[in-house]
Amino acid sequence: MEQQQDFAQHWEVTYLDTESGRVRTESFDDAVSAERFACRHAHDEHGWVVVDAVHPTEGRAAA
Repeated sequence: MEQQQDFAQHWEVTYLDTESGRVRTESFDDAVSAERFACRHAHDEHGWVVVDAVHPTEGRAAA
């Protein structure tokens, strides 16, 4: 995972908001902030959290 983080453009935290029952996604510029956010939202026994490193895609042009 360390190698993936080196080249990540940003991190996305997808989690179940147990209060509303909705799946939500937040974006972060660094892994530490993403992990901190994930830890705060993984406290409920019914909740879940996924942290993804998002990598830039070669060959894509900005619109």
